[in-house]
Amino acid sequence: MTDPFRLHPQLAADTDLVTEGPLSRILMMNDARYPWLVLVPRRNDLVDYDDLTADEREMLGHECAETSKTLKRLFNANKTNVAMLGNMVPQLHCHVVARFPDDPAWPGPIWGVGQSLPFREDDARDRLSALRADLISAFRHN
Repeated sequence: MTDPFRLHPQLAADTDLVTEGPLSRILMMNDARYPWLVLVPRRNDLVDYDDLTADEREMLGHECAETSKTLKRLFNANKTNVAMLGNMVPQLHCHVVARFPDDPAWPGPIWGVGQSLPFREDDARDRLSALRADLISAFRHN
């Protein structure tokens, strides 16, 4: 019997569940400055990208592409940034962030720029609903 999936406490504190992809738990970062998703493969003890099998790397790539398309479509983003850093949170996770020329960090990276701006409850609920509907549909059709 395998251990149930454990989400790192920092990721749990900073995000809300959007949906489950084929491999990953898809989370929304609680920062209203950016449309920002975090994908966490549902396997315990993963630290680096090369800890995934070849099939899992392919699946994570597909999930990143679908979440990127979703953010572009829903928010009319100019660009998406996709990154796996893991310097602060050791559990393997992938950030997918919609970017705009007028966002607070443009054109640089978002990390270390300003303070997080938590969502108001209604805004978070609306964004989660839109993201869920789009991503559930995207993963069902692929």
